[in-house]
Amino acid sequence: MYLATLDRGPGRTVGRVSGTVLALGTVSLITDVSAEMVTAILPLYLVAGLQFSPAAYGVIDGVYTGATVLLRLAGGYIADRIARLKAVAAAGYAISALAKLGLLAAGASGPLIGLTLTVDRAGKGLRTAPRDALITMATPPEHLGRAFGVHRTMDAAGAFLGPLVALGVLALSGQTYEPVFVASFCVALLGVLVLVLFVPGDRAARALPVPAGGGPPGGRVSLRAAGRLARGRLLPAACLLGLVTIGDGFVYLVLQRRVELSIGWFPLLAVGTSLAYLTLSVPLGRLADRIGRPTVVLGGLAALAGVYLLLGSPLGGPPLVLLVLALHGAFYAATDGVLMAVAGTVFPAELRTTGMALVQSGQAAAYVVSSLLFGLAWQSWGTGAACLAAAAAAVLALPLMAVLLRRRV
Repeated sequence: MYLATLDRGPGRTVGRVSGTVLALGTVSLITDVSAEMVTAILPLYLVAGLQFSPAAYGVIDGVYTGATVLLRLAGGYIADRIARLKAVAAAGYAISALAKLGLLAAGASGPLIGLTLTVDRAGKGLRTAPRDALITMATPPEHLGRAFGVHRTMDAAGAFLGPLVALGVLALSGQTYEPVFVASFCVALLGVLVLVLFVPGDRAARALPVPAGGGPPGGRVSLRAAGRLARGRLLPAACLLGLVTIGDGFVYLVLQRRVELSIGWFPLLAVGTSLAYLTLSVPLGRLADRIGRPTVVLGGLAALAGVYLLLGSPLGGPPLVLLVLALHGAFYAATDGVLMAVAGTVFPAELRTTGMALVQSGQAAAYVVSSLLFGLAWQSWGTGAACLAAAAAAVLALPLMAVLLRRRV
């Protein structure tokens, strides 16, 4: 029977969430502590510390995410081709861990910082699709929203803790950034160790129940078959979502300037988003399983439009901070895992990792364009007009997203 207890093996579950999902969630929690230690201070480090312009930050932020595109596709295809999901994921986690040390050597060099962040995001791109595919292999299709909700909640818990750890390290180091990078590297190594020791290997994973639509990876895998995956509606929906999503760093920089928040408290803005995210991920995942995943994704897009409208509005002070961070976290909770739950049911099992990587890559590629455009808009028009333009784009995207998601993807 599928529903059993955790302590009897990797395929068993607590409620309707398998031990594999919980193990991968633990890895993501630890890794996100490491990643968010850097992410929380990066906008301030570049814009306030190194005096980068908003447009220059937009380029780096776009590259930071866009570097995942090719590696997501390559990682997904290779994982399906060799049927070694855990090995590919582990390589990605290890690459990201090593990249943390590169920030120490980069100094104030924009190109070197960009290269280091590219390597870090390449590692993320390599690991994400195999990890999400392992979740789908361990979960019945009717409970994928819940499973991804639990995983993303644990992931968000790490994102919640990371800025707090960064804040503590900054306080102990006299507001210098280098100790944050060193601590981040050490935490990332711990995440790799947990993955190697506690996440079931590929042979064990293939013994787990899998969603309807085919058997485990290892069937016919070819570039021609992978190319056919792009014909559905899920890929353009993901691209549209990425195109109207500006970087978190931009949201926090605008918010910090609007409320005149001191530099020392800047990392807490990311904490607020993560708190809303981890609070809402499981409830919204369960809701998506009940009322339909497209409906929840559309609600998340509406929340994102609300974030941009608030940032461009006259509202200020604590109410602005609370509303923006709550809606920002709700957007991620309603879209991140839920979109992958959709992907987990529409792609054939032998190409599931490749398909999920394709969706993630399309979203990341569109995000590059979004970051570049918003950075230029900020520099040309100012923050208020740039945020209102982003809000208009998100609102206009809602009906098109509804058409793409409500038809067969």
